[in-house]
Amino acid sequence: MSQPRKSGKRNPMGHRLKRMRDQSMRAAVPGADDAAPPSLPANVVVDCGWGRLAFAQTFETADELVDVLRSEESAKRDIAFYIRDPHVVLAAAPQELFLDPSHTYRLDLATYRPRRTPVRGYFVRRLCSEADAKAVNRIYRARGMVPVEPEFFWRQRDSRTLTVLVVEHDETGEVLGAVTGVDHSRAFNDPAHGSSLWCLAVDPRASQPGIGEALVRRLAELFQARGAAFLDLSVLHDNESAIALYEKLGFKRIPVFTLKRKNTINEKLFIGPPPEEQLNPYARIIVDEARRRGIGIEVLDAEGGFFRLSWGGRAVTCRESLSELTTAVAMSRCDDKAVTRRLMEAAGVPVPRQLSANASEADRTAFLDACGSVVVKPARGEQGRGVVVGIETLADMDAALKHAASIGPDILIEECVQGDDLRVVVINDEVVAAALRKPPEILGDGERTIRQLIERLSRRRSAATQGESRIPLDDETGRCVRAGGYSLDDVLPRGAHLRVRRTANLHTGGTLHDVTAELGPAIAASALKAARAIDIPVAGMDFIVTDPAGTHHVFIEANERPGLANHEPQPTAERFIDLLFPLSARRPE
Repeated sequence: MSQPRKSGKRNPMGHRLKRMRDQSMRAAVPGADDAAPPSLPANVVVDCGWGRLAFAQTFETADELVDVLRSEESAKRDIAFYIRDPHVVLAAAPQELFLDPSHTYRLDLATYRPRRTPVRGYFVRRLCSEADAKAVNRIYRARGMVPVEPEFFWRQRDSRTLTVLVVEHDETGEVLGAVTGVDHSRAFNDPAHGSSLWCLAVDPRASQPGIGEALVRRLAELFQARGAAFLDLSVLHDNESAIALYEKLGFKRIPVFTLKRKNTINEKLFIGPPPEEQLNPYARIIVDEARRRGIGIEVLDAEGGFFRLSWGGRAVTCRESLSELTTAVAMSRCDDKAVTRRLMEAAGVPVPRQLSANASEADRTAFLDACGSVVVKPARGEQGRGVVVGIETLADMDAALKHAASIGPDILIEECVQGDDLRVVVINDEVVAAALRKPPEILGDGERTIRQLIERLSRRRSAATQGESRIPLDDETGRCVRAGGYSLDDVLPRGAHLRVRRTANLHTGGTLHDVTAELGPAIAASALKAARAIDIPVAGMDFIVTDPAGTHHVFIEANERPGLANHEPQPTAERFIDLLFPLSARRPE
């Protein structure tokens, strides 16, 4: 928990930090202004798995605190907390440390009152298994946070210093969120009887509201029961939704600061402001990676996602993940689904049965009977526009053909293959990411109508994707609801699940589930064959699969401008910049 105090002559910098330490304790302990500062253990450091937490009030000199941050392990994020005079420590290592742009908030546990109404649909409990630890890491990665070795969580399961709480779904048992608490009294006999909250994370796919609030409240109540005086936390200054939650629960800002080491994990916090133009997430993830490497950026059209990157005498213009390296021929092959299909057949990639929309009614009836269910889609188009899935009657097929005709004149009728929608991202002849795409699904609460539940889920999806994902209340949504036996104005029974779209496109409310690590070699090989057949350096290959780790798969389409931001934490942006500027590729730390 702590490191030995260094001996030897102290410099003036160290004396200033000593005074800061005394002042910090007087501020932290009520009624201590006129008393001698309490004695504390020296140089207290708590390992939290994702990095170490250094309690600055226990350090006498800036040099000692800097030495701790310098010894940070690779791929970890150490934090120096409770710094009252950050300029003193920064002066000791201005090239290595930075002032974290976060606010410190405190909840007075003496006045905190628990929530009266119980949460529904999930419950909060302690992390208690390796499966829990793996689920927490999945959420951490989805939120761009540093993962923790599952064995670390397991070793700490009986710890009183560290407490990890998770939220579990009542029905599925899935872990939906997590939070870590540190008991300062257990860590170093803190005379202020403090505690702190770290790594609050909620699964971005979760549809249940109030998960973050439930975790914060449960942690506060746990420390309150232990006799802690307060619960502190550090939150980025621009995380408005989190700050709103904390202030709603009674947290107040206090004048305490945080220092971190300049490393690759923290780069976005200290490399300077991004371009003033508001780029969408798909362009921004690439621009941010370029900025980390010192590559010049010129935003050409923020609304359209156009920008120019320049480095070492080379300049490349991009529109999100589409660059000048993708030829017009490759784009035209992706754009025309009939052409794409012929290329896949020639390359030996499995494709579904297909029929021309100009076929006679008899041929269409026979095709529908043979397939059981079909898909109607424009030969050209993107983001699922005009696509209708799961057609089982000739009348529905005619309506879908009419709808698709509003997108473009060339229409295809395909066999509806049963399975899940899989997107495989190929960059520079390498499979970089794979994710199952799930259609949006609502959960009934016995009170709201299906229309209200869809609108609520749509708002959450929009907020989570900065407006990129919404569930339209159109004819296709109405058809899916009716197929489930309901109307939009019916109240969905509590606990009932209802899929409200057949397609899994993110722009219409779909969600992604990363399966890169388990992708089967046969599917990966087909994705590479498809990219080579189209002769395209960056593409998203869509398949229907029964199991991403298996062998059965059918090619659906190729996307020449895949959304790389949808596949975090896989290194899609890194591999894209490697393709454009190979000499800028980052070396391991």
